[in-house]
Amino acid sequence: MEFRSLDEFWGFYMGQHSKAATRRWHFAGTLTALLCLLFSLLLGRPWLAILSPLLGYGMAWYSHFFVERNSPAIFGHPIWSLACDFKMFGLMLTGGLDREMKRLGKRPLHS
Repeated sequence: MEFRSLDEFWGFYMGQHSKAATRRWHFAGTLTALLCLLFSLLLGRPWLAILSPLLGYGMAWYSHFFVERNSPAIFGHPIWSLACDFKMFGLMLTGGLDREMKRLGKRPLHS
């Protein structure tokens, strides 16, 4: 599937994350990955940086294979998928995801 812009991909990406549990697993994975990177820097423990993508992607992929039952978008569009993951994380963190889901015509977070 080809996309002309990140905005166009965003709609597809959110469709691949239609279940609230999938989005929550992604949030937990992104938060865990970021915390691993932060603590790696603060504590001087490089092995924590290695755990970052393993835990982050592990939680996200779990949600795709066992909750959403689809293939992670990162396999076909790695850069855009990562950008959209951080966008979704930011929207969830700031409480803006419900509004964005409604704008896209998708289910809100609490469903």
